[in-house]
Amino acid sequence: MENTNGTDSASAARRARFGALPERIRYEDMFEEKEATPDDPARYTHDPEGSWRFYSCLAVDLGL
Repeated sequence: MENTNGTDSASAARRARFGALPERIRYEDMFEEKEATPDDPARYTHDPEGSWRFYSCLAVDLGL
């Protein structure tokens, strides 16, 4: 048989220490809708003149 007096005092101590649970958040309030930005095809085009800026080489970085 379980000691309800000990369980009740433990429950009261837990409530005194931690308080109540926060209010429940509705599902509708969990996300935000935004309009998507239109796709910019120029963003993915290859630029041969500017591609050297994104080239990574250890020998070049060290000046060898």
